[in-house]
Amino acid sequence: MIDAPSSTWFTASPHWYWLIVVYFVLGALAGGTYFLSAMIDLTGRSSDRRLARLGYYITLPLLLVIGVVLIVDLSRPDRFWHLFIENHTLRPMFKYWVPMSTGSWAVPLFGFFATLSFVATIAEHHRPHWRFARRLRPPALLGTLVAVLGAILALHVTGYTGVMLSVLNRPVWSDTPLFGMLFIVSAVTMSAALLALGARWLRWQSPAVAALNRIWMWLLVVQILVLVALFISLGPAVRGWLNVWGIVLAIGITIGIVLPLIAFRRRRPQGKGGLSVAAALVLAGGFLVRTAIVFVPVVNAP
Repeated sequence: MIDAPSSTWFTASPHWYWLIVVYFVLGALAGGTYFLSAMIDLTGRSSDRRLARLGYYITLPLLLVIGVVLIVDLSRPDRFWHLFIENHTLRPMFKYWVPMSTGSWAVPLFGFFATLSFVATIAEHHRPHWRFARRLRPPALLGTLVAVLGAILALHVTGYTGVMLSVLNRPVWSDTPLFGMLFIVSAVTMSAALLALGARWLRWQSPAVAALNRIWMWLLVVQILVLVALFISLGPAVRGWLNVWGIVLAIGITIGIVLPLIAFRRRRPQGKGGLSVAAALVLAGGFLVRTAIVFVPVVNAP
């Protein structure tokens, strides 16, 4: 019996380029920012509402950019509707066992809830007596339902891309099931850093902002634990990182996790500038980590 060449064990490359990296990063920020805003709305005090509003203001524009990026990235952008409708039968196409299919539906559904939250936020400033807008905000029943369902879809958007990588039969991607978990933790961390930067720029000081800074510090520790578990689960396939993308990954982890943790431990209570620098590093590191993950199978392809 003759062994088949190793290349037969792998599917063809999905030919992803920089637009997909942009989508992975913006999707992480949109989903993570909405999730945090919804949690603030559901569990915080009324004085924390403005931090949630900031998140809702950020989420919808990011989703609009994401829609454009995904359509432009298609080889035939005019056929984007094939992701949702079968070409010949014109029936809805939803495959719950395929991450790309669930993600394709999750993004517009998430956009629907993000739009409702955005409208409620705008109305809160410009039409505060609009009853329907008030019902779209917690603790109103409809507002609570919007926040909960939106938060669930937001987490799905942040994580399904990582799960999708694990089920694609490509080197490194298919060797661990933990990319989804890494993407979720990283997305929430990056989004907390983004909200902290926004609050810093707007000169907001509140218990919610202080809690947010503590949250993403601890999330950095969780990221380290997930990364360790991921590398262990890769087994011998971890050698797939012994290339230029492994270097990019190491740089991303260093500036996005290690340096911000050091900055947290060394900053003085009255030194607020260190928080802004640390938050910016988290965002830059998250971008580099996702870039390294997207492109690593290219140099490992048989």
